[in-house]
Amino acid sequence: MASPSVSLHRIRAPVQRAIANASVSASATARTYATVPTNSSETSTTSPSKPARRPTYFKDTTIASFDEFISAKSSALPPGEAYQLRTAEVGPASNRRTITRLPEWLKTPIPAGNDNYKRIKSDLRGLGLHTVCEEARCPNISECWGGSNKNAATATIMIMGDTCTRGCRFCSVKTDRKPPPLDPHEPEHVAEALARWGLGYVVLTNVNRDDLPDGGSRHFAETIRKIKAKKPGLLVEALTGDFWGDLDMVKVVAESGLDVYAHNVETVEGLTPYVRDRRASFKTSLKVLEHVKKVRGQDGIITKTSMMLGLGEQDHEVVDALKQIRNSGVDVVTFGQYMRPTKRHLQVEKYVTPEEFEMWRQRALDMGFLYVASGPLVRSSYKAGEAFIENVLKKRAGEKKSAGVTGKLSDAITIAVEDAIKTGGA
Repeated sequence: MASPSVSLHRIRAPVQRAIANASVSASATARTYATVPTNSSETSTTSPSKPARRPTYFKDTTIASFDEFISAKSSALPPGEAYQLRTAEVGPASNRRTITRLPEWLKTPIPAGNDNYKRIKSDLRGLGLHTVCEEARCPNISECWGGSNKNAATATIMIMGDTCTRGCRFCSVKTDRKPPPLDPHEPEHVAEALARWGLGYVVLTNVNRDDLPDGGSRHFAETIRKIKAKKPGLLVEALTGDFWGDLDMVKVVAESGLDVYAHNVETVEGLTPYVRDRRASFKTSLKVLEHVKKVRGQDGIITKTSMMLGLGEQDHEVVDALKQIRNSGVDVVTFGQYMRPTKRHLQVEKYVTPEEFEMWRQRALDMGFLYVASGPLVRSSYKAGEAFIENVLKKRAGEKKSAGVTGKLSDAITIAVEDAIKTGGA
């Protein structure tokens, strides 16, 4: 006979299941949504007319609503709002940080999908060459490399490796006290690459090699000679370092057959110790540019330099720098916006507007510079400036040629007249 406790347990189990099912169904009918508050009476009486907007971290008040974006009826922002720096808060709540959004005039297209960009990059990698366009993260790489064909493209070849012995606080090129040795085949490889592209103008630059006795000047000169041997009509611009101020090394490069000698002062004199490597100086850079003119003559070569804006420079400092640069005989100057490569580099103190860049361009032209390229995305090697310099060089070459022909004709006429006088006298 079964015990009473077992019988009671069998009877209790179905009853408990029935009670549980009834409570679950009641709660399901009472709570339609998981977010309904506990006080059901208030919920039934208050029904919000508009759902709450999802919170966002972005604090940008100049962005129009989505409806205005769809309708495309929003008017242009006034200059005061358009040029105002905008910030955004990103990251989780525990580690949130504020970043500065780039102004619209500093945004450039992504070059990854351009076929010509890929072809040029493939040629460079196949020959083991480097470009300052990539190493310095130039924002114009899509414009310069992404032409409709290779003849319309421009690339600045960086020779002597991709590692610099100096550590400027604005530059993203790798640094090391003892970089790898120079590639003896590099001059030939560079000349071969440029011969393939069929360019009319090319820019060569180099990392500083303070570990070498001559700073790499002879390697630079040999590269230029190889290029001129393969394609004599190709115009070559050399963007060099200061070679520790050794003017003999500057002379080696200046006499190698190049057409434009460029060396950048980078910033105003007062900021030079904080922006550039401590081994560089504003006065040394001016001496380098001035010596090139002494070696090749005032009209024998074009000299060029570049300055970054947005590092905290004052207007009177820029004016003073321009005066010193012009007094050193420099023909071309360029202005561009400083862009911070990484968090380890100097912060941007100011995003200079396009109107301010135009003002500096006009001021420099009034001082007598041959050409001035000035804009937020302008860099020391900028193809718009290269096209102008190319025309100037060709014009000078034509004038010299015509002057030579004129001189030969006048000599021939003089000889003919003398012969006629002698014949008549006889």
